[in-house]
Amino acid sequence: MKTSESKYCSCLYFTANALARKVEKIAIESWKKVDLSPSHAYLLMLVLQEPGIQAGQLAEQLQLTASTITRLIQKLEAKKLVIRAMEGKQTNVYPAQKAKEMKPLLKECIDDATERYAKVLGKEESRQLIKNMNLVADKLGV
Repeated sequence: MKTSESKYCSCLYFTANALARKVEKIAIESWKKVDLSPSHAYLLMLVLQEPGIQAGQLAEQLQLTASTITRLIQKLEAKKLVIRAMEGKQTNVYPAQKAKEMKPLLKECIDDATERYAKVLGKEESRQLIKNMNLVADKLGV
């Protein structure tokens, strides 16, 4: 059944979650080649972009709770992709050598996901949808 045919298609909560599940499915497929979930991959890319980034900054950038960030970091540590360092009261996260070597492959994965969305929606519609979703998310706030 199409989302637009559901009894709840006029509900923002229902429709946003239906869309999120469909987008997640595409993203998971794109990130399979690095054996990471999209959340782990985006966290790792932030760490590669900003070595020594603090856990709180990761939470803010990824819009996830501190406890979720902790779990993601622990999993990446177990895979030997990041190194956590306590510096005073702050936890800083650094990329391990293995992660640095993966950087080109991570870029390929994000490009693949972007291409998959654009293939279905069209490049301009995809770009406009992302822009509109950001505006709505900002308006809704917390």
